[in-house]
Amino acid sequence: MTAGPRRHPTTGGLAPYAASDATSRGRVHAEPRHAFRGEYQRDRDRVIHSGAFRRLVYKTQVFVNHEGDLYRTRLTHSLEVAQIGRTVARRLRLNEDLVEAIALAHDLGHTPFGHAGEAALDECMAEYGGFEHNLQTLRVVDELEDRYGAFPGLNLTFEAREGILKHCSKRNARRLGAIGERFLARRQPTLEAQVANLADEIAYNNHDIDDGLRSGLLTEHDLRGVALFQRHLAATEQRYPGAVPRARIQETIRAMINEVVTDLVEATAAAIASARPRHPDDVRHYGRPLVALSPRVAAEHLALKRVLRRSLYRHPRVLRVTGRAQRLLKGLFRAYMDQPRRLPREHAARARRLEQLDGPAGRARAVADYIAGMTDRYALASYRRLVDPAADLG
Repeated sequence: MTAGPRRHPTTGGLAPYAASDATSRGRVHAEPRHAFRGEYQRDRDRVIHSGAFRRLVYKTQVFVNHEGDLYRTRLTHSLEVAQIGRTVARRLRLNEDLVEAIALAHDLGHTPFGHAGEAALDECMAEYGGFEHNLQTLRVVDELEDRYGAFPGLNLTFEAREGILKHCSKRNARRLGAIGERFLARRQPTLEAQVANLADEIAYNNHDIDDGLRSGLLTEHDLRGVALFQRHLAATEQRYPGAVPRARIQETIRAMINEVVTDLVEATAAAIASARPRHPDDVRHYGRPLVALSPRVAAEHLALKRVLRRSLYRHPRVLRVTGRAQRLLKGLFRAYMDQPRRLPREHAARARRLEQLDGPAGRARAVADYIAGMTDRYALASYRRLVDPAADLG
């Protein structure tokens, strides 16, 4: 039996304003199309098979990795973002593969130890251009992943790279070329990028309640003023009066996510109907994001975020551990900057090359790239080997 004709994926079922292969701005390095996989599907697959994606399983979200196996990691968070994003995209007839590619890639540039690690590296890099995890994610997919003979990085499509770069200073945007233009021209990214951005917020707000309550650092009393939580907690208690505490919380969080995601779909559909875009570029030139929550739910979500910041992210135990983590990363940075030969061979060679091109700033960037790629436990092991054998984060 002979094979049938080769077909490229179609855009059947997508809205006219959704991203598609036909409207893509392509890749930096041109490649032939695949016989049966779309361009954004290939983006997603490349992210999943990357080394940076695998390392997310041992990178902290809020709780440092050694604190327990039940807490979210950057990997599980990214999967939850992708699940929410695909749900929204499917309902709005957007490109699910692009949403998923952005969602799975959005945290690839995060340091070990979460935002505390990012702040530490940014301080270390202050005189060398700073450090920001969004830009670092772009560096990972554009330069640092080493999987292909024809080009560096993953060579993702313009739309996937654009979606990864959620925010950017004008100074950085000017040196990024086409990918930074929208920040200078005040334009919007694709609807798919906007969906991934909101899915990120929905995922971490709700799963941080789960992890915070599980850890005992957050209590139901802390959440007493959050209307979104209290409304669904009361409904859960009425519907399941005999439920064990764990199931009661899970049902509450599940209902919260359902309400917020449903509101996002309905509010966004109404905004799209009002704006009447006919092409992805109509979305780019619209004066504001079209993907948004209704004012009421947005206010409730913001109230939840404030409570989490006050009661969980700034809890003394979290601050104590993250403070030690910051000192650890700063110590690692100094050790590698002072003696770059202590880097693994390929990273030491890269530090020499970048230093020849850009002086100490080049060496610093190579060191920051290496440290940012570490998992929590590898960073701790490296610090113990290079600086203090007795170091601990507990």
